[in-house]
Amino acid sequence: MQVQTSSPASTRGKADLFDAPDFYCLDDLLTAEHKLVRSAVRDFVKREMTPIVEDYAQRCEFPRQLVAKFGQIGVFGATIPTEYGGGGLDQISYGLMTQEIERGDSGMRSCVSVQSSLVMYPIWAFGSEEQKQKYLPGLAKGTLLGCFGLTEPNHGSDPGSLETNFIERSDYYLLNGSKLWITNAPIADIAIVWARNEQGKVRALILERGMEGLTASEIPNKWSLRASSTGQLHFQDVRVPKENLLPEAYGLKSALKCLDQARYGIAWGALGAAMECYEVARRYALERIQFRKPIASFQLIQKKLAEMLTDITQAQLLCWRLGMLKNEDKATTAQISMAKRNNVEVAQRVAREARQILGGMGIVGDYPIMRHLMNLESVSTYEGTHDIHLLILGNEITGIPAYK
Repeated sequence: MQVQTSSPASTRGKADLFDAPDFYCLDDLLTAEHKLVRSAVRDFVKREMTPIVEDYAQRCEFPRQLVAKFGQIGVFGATIPTEYGGGGLDQISYGLMTQEIERGDSGMRSCVSVQSSLVMYPIWAFGSEEQKQKYLPGLAKGTLLGCFGLTEPNHGSDPGSLETNFIERSDYYLLNGSKLWITNAPIADIAIVWARNEQGKVRALILERGMEGLTASEIPNKWSLRASSTGQLHFQDVRVPKENLLPEAYGLKSALKCLDQARYGIAWGALGAAMECYEVARRYALERIQFRKPIASFQLIQKKLAEMLTDITQAQLLCWRLGMLKNEDKATTAQISMAKRNNVEVAQRVAREARQILGGMGIVGDYPIMRHLMNLESVSTYEGTHDIHLLILGNEITGIPAYK
């Protein structure tokens, strides 16, 4: 991985002020490589993202130029083996990457998560050697951008009812259907699409931009993830070469393995958003004078900051332990669900409290609070809603699947 160092802005014009909360000295548990990776991405966010992200969010536009730059610093496919262009890093390193990127913006972390966990991972885990050699190096470099087509207009939390389907012809498959709420869809070069075959079995196909009958459209008027490209995919008699079927992807269990990878990154990413909001609020409270003294001296402000730091510390411990379990290949779906659900909820709570501390300034683009707060509304919903993750945990606890 190529590395540069430093830290991004907590507010505009104060780019060097970020002081990452680490109340339980978790840095002592990180390796030198972990810290180098974090420093590299932190510097990238400060240099390349922070100066532009507010403007792109206001315009509801994705900064497409960042894709190649993400590839250059090695955040795409960070845990994929180096022989396929990946970083060959461990899960803690990847988590720290997503933490720093979402400190900048959830939409940028969404782009990285989809590329790494939902496009590169299934090709690496379920693809043929030819598919790995064909797609993974370009995806790692950012010369190719991918998306993941599972969610449909009529089926979000119930992917088992998906309707997109394909039938076999002599040397190709004929694909029909549609997908909705697909990150990167309008600008993606390839798509991993989950569909039913004639026997009703769910399989995965690699589609490429330009295939006849494949169209993508942008979802307009979003109030959340405004700096992310989110869209729909439509398939009308798309001819997909047979060699584009992922040979080892069988059933929804394969798709859910991909979602586990993405949810892990979200747990770390949401923590990054929480850390940014907390630090902005802490500094603001020390600088804002009311009744002839800083508002940080008021009991209610100190209560908010103490609770925010406690929440963040709990989320940090959850992420670190989950990362260690992932490194040992021991992390379960339920454990990942717990971290995703908890940490997004923590981030939402911290962002709301930060917004209160900043008062009227909490809603303006000079500070990132409201942008993070709006983004987290989407993060709470995608890759499994807050309530679905509760039911996943409930199933783990009781052995009874309440969502069936």
